[in-house]
Amino acid sequence: MAWIQLKVEVLPDQIEVIEDSMLLEGAQAVTLQDGADQPILEPELGTMPVWDKTIVIGLFDAEINGATLIANMQKLFAYDPKMAGQVFPEHKLELVEDKDWERCWMDNFHPMQFGDRLWVCPSWKDPEDKNAVNLMLDPGLAFGTGTHPTTAHCLRFLDKTVVGGELVVDYGCGSGILGIAALLLGSDRMLGVDNDPQALLATRQNAERNSISANSYDVVLPENTHKVKADIMVANILAGPLIFLAENIATLTKSGGKLALSGLLSHQADEVRQAYEPWFNMDGMEQMEDWIILTGTKK
Repeated sequence: MAWIQLKVEVLPDQIEVIEDSMLLEGAQAVTLQDGADQPILEPELGTMPVWDKTIVIGLFDAEINGATLIANMQKLFAYDPKMAGQVFPEHKLELVEDKDWERCWMDNFHPMQFGDRLWVCPSWKDPEDKNAVNLMLDPGLAFGTGTHPTTAHCLRFLDKTVVGGELVVDYGCGSGILGIAALLLGSDRMLGVDNDPQALLATRQNAERNSISANSYDVVLPENTHKVKADIMVANILAGPLIFLAENIATLTKSGGKLALSGLLSHQADEVRQAYEPWFNMDGMEQMEDWIILTGTKK
């Protein structure tokens, strides 16, 4: 099935009226896109930030009359008192073909190597090296596949750090990719912590997919976190939560335990490092693209 896609370049005060008018005209979906390469990576809690220039994208049935759609939206824009004196923004109509987006994702997800031993492989493809440590992963509830630099940082850290028999805590476990990787590399137990119940479900499903015994791991909400002392602590979240959780993460890590913090941009490194220095001897940072990983050892 084909669709008509309408893209409108708007200023912040125009977003609401353009969204509303698209929906009134029968849009099946409306999305917002950064129109000026101005990423908002970590908004303040309780805020709803918008870009200085935003592209509002509406998806309409291909049978709709494009000229009539634009004319109706221009009328709605002109009639809105908040838009008084403003000209209807730049816009573009496009015909787009429908796609099986999950199939596209699957076609482009290939086995990836992290470090010397570890591979992350889509479960529908044969591993590149059947003798390697192969973590099989499915789409769907997978918040983290290894393709993002922050996850890649942590997987490489685990590949070189896990020697066998460790208790690993994956704080902010998402898909469970980090904790499951640690178990496959030889860790004895894994505790996954996440505030999203869907993430806990994803971790269980991916553990089962990799034939991980249910006795080897547990996944919990933060308020139900066990009183453990991790040999290895990995936390791939964001700078703000990492700073807030510093003392808690330190409490869950044993003396001499190894720490990896990811989800950070390079300019956030100093602030996060300072938050952890009361409890950890921090190493230098490693960088991939704009993202970094901080590592350390519990005092």
